[in-house]
Amino acid sequence: MIDKNVLLAFFSTSLILALSPGPDNLFVLAQSAQKGRVAGLFVTLGLATGLIGHTVAVALGLAAIVRASSLAFGILTYAGAAYLLYLAWQAFRAGAVKGHKQEVQVLSRSNLYRRGIIMNLSNPKVSLFFMAFLPQFADPRHGSMIMQFFQLGGVFIVATILVFGAISLLAGGLGERFSNSPIAQKTVNRMASAVFIGLAVKLVLSER
Repeated sequence: MIDKNVLLAFFSTSLILALSPGPDNLFVLAQSAQKGRVAGLFVTLGLATGLIGHTVAVALGLAAIVRASSLAFGILTYAGAAYLLYLAWQAFRAGAVKGHKQEVQVLSRSNLYRRGIIMNLSNPKVSLFFMAFLPQFADPRHGSMIMQFFQLGGVFIVATILVFGAISLLAGGLGERFSNSPIAQKTVNRMASAVFIGLAVKLVLSER
């Protein structure tokens, strides 16, 4: 088991990292502002579920394959960028509706949850980040490294849910204030589209 002081330091660091502007929290911000608090929370849960996949990949060494293979890395990167562009097109085409209830019926909670999972898993940089970050807080003297990676991954997921959940509530509340204004809704949709396009470009152009 990892020392409690080490876990506390890791949790504090994870909170700071989750607060730092990045693809995932900007994604939550855009979805919450566009579709409301509940949408943001389900996207957050999807992103957290994706982090479980990255934790397993690092613990079992699968991320090393992505790091070593330019082809595998490229496929995941461009697949993620293509999905973001698809979301950008959807947001751009979205029209104004009266309130958010109608919108939630169009895009179910399961779809929002799945959207978060795809967004997170299609970014290979998360696994590479975990490979560089988690070992700094693990120690072979404290037992199985695999179990320590799972423990650290779980703590990181908790920190992510707390931060992204707060973002969902704040951004969703702001978006819901404009729910009765067609002009405001279209503006939010266009802004969300621009965010998705920016994330896609950043994903493709950033270095490994």
